[in-house]
Amino acid sequence: MQVSKWGNSLAVRLPVSLVRELGIADGDELVLQPAPRQAAQPASVIVTRLPGKLERLQAVRHLRGSWGADFAFDRDEANAR
Repeated sequence: MQVSKWGNSLAVRLPVSLVRELGIADGDELVLQPAPRQAAQPASVIVTRLPGKLERLQAVRHLRGSWGADFAFDRDEANAR
């Protein structure tokens, strides 16, 4: 892969085989973090795909009904300081 200038930033073009392996698509948001470096090894990065809106909504829906049957929300208790 080659790093290229893109406006005031730098860009890396990903080969289709890597895109398929990572399961990413156009418009996905990624987080790149430097991986812990080991002696005599080249620098590497950890790639994490951020969940999309639909995935976040599904995660919240998954929590639906996880409260006990006797749970009652008390607004005053929640806002007490």
